[in-house]
Amino acid sequence: MPTSLTEKKIYTYEDYLNITDDKRYELIEGELIMVPAPFTYHQKISRELEFELLKFVKENNLGEVLYAPCDVVLSNENVVQPDILFISKERLNIIGEKNIQGPPDIAIEIVSEDSAYRDLIQKKRLYMQSGVKEFWLVIPKEKQAEVYILEKEGYQLFKRYGEGDILKSPLLKGLTIELKKIF
Repeated sequence: MPTSLTEKKIYTYEDYLNITDDKRYELIEGELIMVPAPFTYHQKISRELEFELLKFVKENNLGEVLYAPCDVVLSNENVVQPDILFISKERLNIIGEKNIQGPPDIAIEIVSEDSAYRDLIQKKRLYMQSGVKEFWLVIPKEKQAEVYILEKEGYQLFKRYGEGDILKSPLLKGLTIELKKIF
C-alpha cells in the first residue's frame, strides 16, 4: 500500500538517539519536537525550585532530583525532558547511565509561550498515562503553580497556588516552598 505524501513519519527512541545536530528534542507520540532554550526568567524559576526541592530531598534522604536536559523514556515513542523531576529512593533503579527509564514520581514543567500546548495538554496527558504520581505546572506569566495528583480517574487538581502562597507537595510530606522566593 503506497504511503501518502502528507503522512507523518513516526519516530522511535532509536531514531531520537541517532539525531546528530546540537538541538534539544522531545519525542511525543512519535512526533519529533525541537525544544528551544528557555528564557532567563524560566531558568531563574527553575533554579530556585530545584534548590528548594533538592535541599528538602537531600536533608530527608528521599531520593534524587534531576533537571533538564535529562531524557525520560516513557515508551519507545515518548521521550520527554521535564524541567525538574524527582525519583524516590525506592525507585532509583530507573535511573540509567544515559536516561531515566520510566516515569518519575514528580514531574515539574515550567510553562513558556512556546511550550504551553505541549506542557498543558500533551505532556500532562503523557505523565498521567505513564503513572507520574504528582505533576506540577508552574506558570511564570501568572506567577502561579498548580499541583496535580494521580487518582484512578486521572489527574486531580490538589491545589492552585499564587505568588504569596506556600506550595506543599502531597507526595513529599513536609515540603514547603514560599512561592514569593521562586517568582
